[in-house]
Amino acid sequence: MHIYILKKRSFFIFFLIFVSVISASILFYVNSKAVTTFNQSEKGHAREIHLVTGEFKAKTEDGQEIEAYRWDPGTIFINKNEKVILRIYGVNGREHPFIIEGTKIEGVVKQGEESVVEVQFNKEGIYRLVCLTHPDKHSNGPMIAYIVVD
Repeated sequence: MHIYILKKRSFFIFFLIFVSVISASILFYVNSKAVTTFNQSEKGHAREIHLVTGEFKAKTEDGQEIEAYRWDPGTIFINKNEKVILRIYGVNGREHPFIIEGTKIEGVVKQGEESVVEVQFNKEGIYRLVCLTHPDKHSNGPMIAYIVVD
């Protein structure tokens, strides 16, 4: 006959593991009815993706002001041959002329206005949405967003 003796520390560790397993089980059960909302557009309808222009400002230790402009979100994911409408709202910066590299798409996003761009890529790859005013760090950039097509 074996006799097991549990010390307080062992009992406490066992209790924590037990509570963790029960908590995780409850969490998975509650979330099992969650619906994925990414890319559930109906066939033939374009999915809308909203972007904004943003700006970061800071001062260096020597008092110099620096700034950088960005697209937000900086990366978007779409499927090959998926119809997508990019709705780009100008928040910071007077205007941002842009191109989507590898395509003939170009336009301008103006502050306080929304630019609408319809895209559909028939080739997988990574396409860059580049602001021509801020293409690199020497011009308060790089203001580049990545469109990943799978």
